[in-house]
Amino acid sequence: MTLAFMPLSLTLMLLVTNASSTSPGAPKKQKGEQRVWAKVGDLVLLPCHLSPQELQSSWKQLYEKTAVRWERHGESSHKEPHMVLEVEYSGLLKRARSMMPRASVRETSFRQGDFSLWIEPLLSDDAGHYEALVRYGKETRRCQLELGMVTVTVNPPGLLVETEPLLLNCNSSHPAKLVGMRWFHNGSLVPISSTFRSRHGALSISRPTVSDSGHWRCELTYSDDERVSATFNLQILGFAGPASPVVYAAVGSAANLPCLLNRDPSASRILGVSAQWSRLAGGDLEIRGISGNGSNGSFTLHLAEVGPRDAGQYCCAVSIHGMTITRDVTLAVMTVTPSIKGPVAEGSRLLLICSLTHPRGHEHFQWRQLSSGLSNGSSFEATPRSPAVQRYYLGSTLELTHVSQEDIGTWECSVHGSEGRLGAVEYELYITGAQLSGPRPILDGQTSFGLILVLFLLLVASILALVLQNRRIFSPAFPALERVVTAPTPGNAGKDEGQEGKSLQTEC
Repeated sequence: MTLAFMPLSLTLMLLVTNASSTSPGAPKKQKGEQRVWAKVGDLVLLPCHLSPQELQSSWKQLYEKTAVRWERHGESSHKEPHMVLEVEYSGLLKRARSMMPRASVRETSFRQGDFSLWIEPLLSDDAGHYEALVRYGKETRRCQLELGMVTVTVNPPGLLVETEPLLLNCNSSHPAKLVGMRWFHNGSLVPISSTFRSRHGALSISRPTVSDSGHWRCELTYSDDERVSATFNLQILGFAGPASPVVYAAVGSAANLPCLLNRDPSASRILGVSAQWSRLAGGDLEIRGISGNGSNGSFTLHLAEVGPRDAGQYCCAVSIHGMTITRDVTLAVMTVTPSIKGPVAEGSRLLLICSLTHPRGHEHFQWRQLSSGLSNGSSFEATPRSPAVQRYYLGSTLELTHVSQEDIGTWECSVHGSEGRLGAVEYELYITGAQLSGPRPILDGQTSFGLILVLFLLLVASILALVLQNRRIFSPAFPALERVVTAPTPGNAGKDEGQEGKSLQTEC
């Protein structure tokens, strides 16, 4: 019998316990004290809200008047609590003078059971123990938590310059013993090396670069197995772009050698920044340009016309805050050397050699004909080729075994790398005796020859017609009379006349 009534007794005891804990006016306290960690200057949220089960059973009472009072006890337990923020039943909002206007609550969230305290920006004096007392209807809710401070500082402070040694410090107000520290850069764990060293709970970077800029996070582990973390946005002033840029330029063209900082010094109120360009040529240091504050941190060196002698390595030295950072820039000049100097005779063999100073070894060359001088008939005019009929050749040397009129025009040699097209140089090909450009003649060769032939035939026909016409004018009316060659004499007039008449009759 006793065993049979034991489950019923346990059930009654639980009901009595629950009824006593939920009696009207009894404060509801969270299980344990929650600890929140935040960094000075950030926005911090001190949570205090009802659980989904509590919200479901109390949602009707939340629509009645609600009062919230937040208090802070300070870092020491013996200090008297003082009011941080209070919202009365009437909706009147009160704040402590030290928390104006940094502390706030969202009254619109009271109906959802959320009574959290927001503080922005957070100050170092805000650390301590906080308690919230919430009254809604006949219910009372109490939230207790601890606000701890974690700080990340950099030494030297302010905007850092590339290659300037720095120290990242990470500390917190946790009372337990620190047993471990880890650093993460842009989400990746930073291994300890000769560049990144751990010193007395801090991270030392001997020669920082621009790539070290970005999001840093420290993670502290204490003897009670609690982990505390904080973030820091590290900004380093240095050069933008690749570490050792190479500029490819055709001989005779202009070139711009870049020297660009990753941020504008004047925007960070850094003045007195200057740059100097130099080049080591023949064992002597040549100063190629000096400039003051560049526009948007740019100190580009402009060369109006480059030649093979201008190729080589240049150095841009930028002085910032008494420190000097340098960037090397290489100028590679492209040239085309033909195997035949001057105009080329049609049918000859021609080699066009594309050369590059200071190659890096991974470049490859490509030839193509941009325009052709071939036109209709025997005259030539430079016209752009259609992409469908463009001619491409790989390699630094272009060989034309039998130069023809189709080869006349502009040829381009371009150099390419893993990053794409790097530069190009052009060469104009002419053929001896060919008319490349200019106004087209009114008549071409075949038309002129035909016209001359027609004129010649007309002239011959005219001469023949004139000769025949002259013969008609000077010839007798009766050609048969041309055979009478004797003339009559006076003594034989009668006789002869009879004979002549007889002869004429005979001829007729």
